[in-house]
Amino acid sequence: MKLPARELHIWAIARRLGPPRRPADQLVSKHVFVFGADPGVSRFGYCIVESAPSAPGTGMTSRDRRRTSSSARAVAMGVLTTSPELPVHLRLAELQRELQSLIREYQPTVLAIERVLFQVNVRTAMAVGQASGIAMAEAANAGCEVVQYSPNQVKEAVAGHGAAGKREVQQMVQVLLGLDTAPEPADVADAAAVALCHVAIAPVLSAVNSVVGPR
Repeated sequence: MKLPARELHIWAIARRLGPPRRPADQLVSKHVFVFGADPGVSRFGYCIVESAPSAPGTGMTSRDRRRTSSSARAVAMGVLTTSPELPVHLRLAELQRELQSLIREYQPTVLAIERVLFQVNVRTAMAVGQASGIAMAEAANAGCEVVQYSPNQVKEAVAGHGAAGKREVQQMVQVLLGLDTAPEPADVADAAAVALCHVAIAPVLSAVNSVVGPR
């Protein structure tokens, strides 16, 4: 069933895959909450992933990293939408309020977002850049770490190779998060894939930083 934009927006906000965590719970929990984001002004996919921290190791293969990702659990996922009939500044303001609400509710440890790369469609690239900037600023203001990954890094971490198509990524996200069905729409799957990418790569980065220091 294809939902109208507004209904999809409401569904996305309402679809919680587990009870919200109270701030006090996170203070005593060693689990990490990753806010995965697939940015856009018209459609902003998100997935909140909970993961227990893994022991760092630099000798991990792609299969090892995917196995690490499989310990993750999706807490919430959905798509934020804004009406194309509104002026862009009002759409950005609405998106900002929704992101503030999600960050305030789940208090993620880190925002993982796909790096904006060159696109032929300049208009799309600008919209993605605007949405990315708002998300990163809101996360930083909330005290979250902000990390960016390239599309190839995300596909490699989740599917094992950088040439994976959207359907393959969706299927791997379903497996790694233990979902009954592949996440829909693709914006949600992409956001979940970025979060899982961070869950897989973070132990390696931590090990490297412990040796050579953060860059």
